[in-house]
Amino acid sequence: MDNTQQLLQISAKLLKHLTNIPKGEERSEFIDEINDMLDERGTIVEKLRQEGFQMDPTNKLHTTLVELDSGIRARLDDTMKLVKQDMKDLQQSKKHEKQYMNPYASVQVMDGMYYDKKK
Repeated sequence: MDNTQQLLQISAKLLKHLTNIPKGEERSEFIDEINDMLDERGTIVEKLRQEGFQMDPTNKLHTTLVELDSGIRARLDDTMKLVKQDMKDLQQSKKHEKQYMNPYASVQVMDGMYYDKKK
């Protein structure tokens, strides 16, 4: 099987994998699988570059690869946005928890002590 066929297969597999984004604990495995597929895809693309691959707009296989690539990029952006939102929510919950535990931590009061010199 040539490299363009391999690239087409791994790209289709990656696009299918990106359709359902899990929540919670399953997300780390999901992201690890995405990284593995992207690494595999990157090695195939590098092999194609070394071979001197040229994009041919009249070739149906090449146009399919371009369409898959744009779909993968869009879904990766969506996944990235979800992960960023979860991280932001986690930071907010940490901040609110800290504020709940010590509500006066952010208040700076310059209270002093009063000493009475009288005996």
